[in-house]
Amino acid sequence: MHIKEKKFGVLPNGKKVKLYTLSAGDLQFSLTDFGATWTSLIIPSGKGKGKDDVLLGYSCLDGYLNNQPYIGVTVGRFANRIKNAAFTLNGKKYQLEANDGKNSLHSGSRGFDKLLWKSKAYEEDEGVYVRFELTSPEGDSGFPGKLKASVCYGLTKSNEIICDYQVKVDAPCPVNLTNHAYFNLNGEGRGDILSHEAVLYCSSYVEVDKYAIPTGKIIPVDGNKFDFTKRKKIDSDFSKFPVKFNGYDHCFVVDGEPGKLRPCAEVYSNESGRSMKVFTTQPGVQFYTGNHLQKVTGKPGSVYTKHTGFCMETQHFPDTPNRISFPQCTASPGNDYHEKAVFKFDWYS
Repeated sequence: MHIKEKKFGVLPNGKKVKLYTLSAGDLQFSLTDFGATWTSLIIPSGKGKGKDDVLLGYSCLDGYLNNQPYIGVTVGRFANRIKNAAFTLNGKKYQLEANDGKNSLHSGSRGFDKLLWKSKAYEEDEGVYVRFELTSPEGDSGFPGKLKASVCYGLTKSNEIICDYQVKVDAPCPVNLTNHAYFNLNGEGRGDILSHEAVLYCSSYVEVDKYAIPTGKIIPVDGNKFDFTKRKKIDSDFSKFPVKFNGYDHCFVVDGEPGKLRPCAEVYSNESGRSMKVFTTQPGVQFYTGNHLQKVTGKPGSVYTKHTGFCMETQHFPDTPNRISFPQCTASPGNDYHEKAVFKFDWYS
């Protein structure tokens, strides 16, 4: 196991940005303290073709400063959408920034993904880790209370990425943290992900309207285009979508008991012989097939277009602060927010 730390760049305010590279097992994982962002993940192929970086991203800090698709970032205070950019808590209405039509997406234009986190790398047991910490003041992005976040990402000898999200607040506040990594198991820049095959341990999904806001209904996936209970190609049912969507950007309800680490998803690439298994304590996973990627200049030689990456964002349901029927995620003094996720990688011939 090994940890490398180097300068990644300098922000316009003069603050230095770090890049950490963690090595354990057969994987190499890089992260930066700007946005607590995953920047690369190098994995062997199961087809004897050497190693590839399977994360979409940018080669330098400048790309992450103008990161419209949220590539690789840690999202907070609240990941996903909140209807009409507002919610009511304990009788008081809180107005957020509307940055997705009339709605709030990923907490507005200055969420946790746009901030420099405190960071420290360390080795523990069978892995190497980076702990990122951030203090969000009262009223930040319109949310109530002062918030302290601690997010740990690590790489183990068992070829796993470990994610641990913890938050303390001094007043009640909805919290929903996730990482917005885009994967391509063939290697970033190597075409689309439509022939990847996926399994979701999800018997239902959160129905949304044309603005991707939940209707409040939880719909069984049995027999419809959202049914990934059996392994199938990602694009198997794309023809059943309206042109506007042209793929998945939906929150699936993870089977099992929220709060317990349990299987969430599996994705396979027969071209590269790589697989990824995802586990989460959260009630949902946002499966996004990169429908809105438009000529994003990525790492050297790569331009990311529609469907060149997919996301498995473990999280609470979108618009939860406005939906009392959804599993709630309001942290409060003495009731901390604490969620985990694991991404396990393998390769086969």
